[in-house]
Amino acid sequence: MEKGKTIRIALAGNPNSGKTSIFNRITGAHQKVGNWPGVTVEKKTGFTDFKGYRLEVVDLPGTYSLTAYSLEERIARRYIIEEKPDVVINVIDAGNLARNLYLTTQLLEMGADVVLDLNMWDEVCKSGADLDLEKLEELLGTPVALTVGHRGEGVDTLLNMVVELVENQSDRHRHVPITYGSHLEHVVKGLATLIEKGSSVSNRYPPRWLAVKLLEGDEEIEKIFSDDNSANAELKGAVEAACEHIHKTTGSDPERVISENRYGYIDGALREVIREKPRDRMELSRQIDLVLTNRLLGYPVFLVLMWLLFQLTFSLGAYPMNWIETGVEWLAGLGTTAIPPGLVHELVVDGVIGGVGSVIVFLPNIMILFLGVAFLEDTGYMARAAFITDRIMHFMGLHGKSFIPMLMGFGCSVPAIMTTRTLESRKDRVLTTLLIPLMSCSARLPVYILFAGVFFPDSAGNVIFLIYLTGIVVAFLIGRFFCKILFRGEVAPFVMELPPYRWPTLLGLFIHMWERAKIYLKKMGGVILVASVVLWFLGAFPRNVDYSVDYDAQINSLESVGTPEVETQIAELEAAKAAESIEKSYIGRLGHLVEPVIRPLGFGWRMGVSLLTGFVAKEVVISSMGILYQVGEETEESESLKEALGDPRHGITPLIALGFMLFVLLYTPCVVAVIAVRREIGTRWMFFNVLYQVVLAWMVAFLVYQGGMLLGLG
Repeated sequence: MEKGKTIRIALAGNPNSGKTSIFNRITGAHQKVGNWPGVTVEKKTGFTDFKGYRLEVVDLPGTYSLTAYSLEERIARRYIIEEKPDVVINVIDAGNLARNLYLTTQLLEMGADVVLDLNMWDEVCKSGADLDLEKLEELLGTPVALTVGHRGEGVDTLLNMVVELVENQSDRHRHVPITYGSHLEHVVKGLATLIEKGSSVSNRYPPRWLAVKLLEGDEEIEKIFSDDNSANAELKGAVEAACEHIHKTTGSDPERVISENRYGYIDGALREVIREKPRDRMELSRQIDLVLTNRLLGYPVFLVLMWLLFQLTFSLGAYPMNWIETGVEWLAGLGTTAIPPGLVHELVVDGVIGGVGSVIVFLPNIMILFLGVAFLEDTGYMARAAFITDRIMHFMGLHGKSFIPMLMGFGCSVPAIMTTRTLESRKDRVLTTLLIPLMSCSARLPVYILFAGVFFPDSAGNVIFLIYLTGIVVAFLIGRFFCKILFRGEVAPFVMELPPYRWPTLLGLFIHMWERAKIYLKKMGGVILVASVVLWFLGAFPRNVDYSVDYDAQINSLESVGTPEVETQIAELEAAKAAESIEKSYIGRLGHLVEPVIRPLGFGWRMGVSLLTGFVAKEVVISSMGILYQVGEETEESESLKEALGDPRHGITPLIALGFMLFVLLYTPCVVAVIAVRREIGTRWMFFNVLYQVVLAWMVAFLVYQGGMLLGLG
């Protein structure tokens, strides 16, 4: 390959193998995220320059095999076999060779040019293991690199091996066939020969790999042959005869026999490679799990960790939040000074700065929350959380595997809903999808921070934690109800892998945090900016308001007096005029239209408008309030949204604020999430999802407000 050309690299590996650390070390910040063609699943691509080449690295979904049962397996397999990358870097947890090499054997069967990356090599050294690496390279026919991904050690050596392989300079590379023992090997060879002679499919895919896939009953490969006119009945008969032969001679189905022989091949290779058995690196993890996954202690530990996360989110985030808030106020003051009074002034200051600025101040809190979640994921604790919740999930008619997409719902409902595709049962997919929006997504967090900070300043972190906990409890209760009424049947068995605990890297944590924060920032310049401008327009028009009082005349008559008492009266008249103006605007009319529905909840019309606009995106709830409440100030610096909400004139009490936060928690998700629901489980379930969440939110807010009033808490 000529210098300056692009080398396409696919990064493949098991979950928890450190593949993401390697990807981040190779590509750094030069990454882009999109979707795989035709599939709404995230695709990560990174770029770097190395020794005169442009390296394009595609991070394939983490998977244990390439059998095409799950969406991740299908994506990884199709990319390797159809896109034909120049090199596949197979990242392996070096402390778990037996499990990780299963994927390696499948990559070799596919005819891929593989560089084996034994990652986390430092842990192998600590364990006392002694591996014959030259022998491993000889047996597998692949160059073997040793890396410590989280520290970047060995990455340059790994890339050198990639370049050598592409330039055909690697003397350690050769295509080694994975053998299946005497009772199966002749069957595979016979089918491969038949495929090569009688089908054009062999021009696109390795014949031996096709033979193995047909024996395994791979539906995708069977479809390829059924669509191929050159494939004949002889091949179909040969596959059926081979499967029958395997079943008769082994007493088992071909897929299981092939899997067992792969593990047998791996075991034989490792017997030659491992010169000294390593100490059990899982022992410390098992000791920790005696506490963290204990039937009694596991749950309180989980709750304490979540409580600490939300306390840190609120307390640490308060400092940068105040800095950004000061910056937004300065920017608004600058706009007030620089832009003459009029429509443009109102659009920029009240619409853009007031709307977007009201939301962007919560960015630090969002980033701290994402950083905390990334830490728990990278340490391996989130897998334990799924494990300990498996018993509770059974209460809902689900199992621990459904906990993963529900957990993702705390970040964003859309990718969480898409993740339900990995669930085997249709019942599990539908029920999990209906419950995910009850997990409070990060877009709702600014609402909680705002209201908790204003109305519960001394215990804001605790209130936010209880709001999140309420969403979890309600999800469990609703899940149990739906399971009994709508979904019946046995819960599918589930095995959750518990990877060893690891100390996460700062680079990995910050990349994970930034990836999620970018989505939030993109909303600032997209949905929220547009929504803020639309909201401003609805609040600014019509201009010819028929006021109930001639405010201007009263103000003019008082301006000549000039005493402090009169200045206060003028300020009150200005505020009353602005309030009546917004109330008689288009948005005010919309608010009064919905007010009868929300009045039993204690909500005013402004709160009703905010909830309606929140259907676009939950962050717009805050930008709506930034426009609706921050009006009528005669000074150059308008009061903050916090001060405006706490103003007794607006009639919001702590009880109403609590009901409002619960309504935001439980009512229908944003429009993008609703579309995702329709795409995954159908239009009928989409309408059901919207209806049940709106009714549920109204009922809970009603019980909180009316119950609190009866108890004298209003």
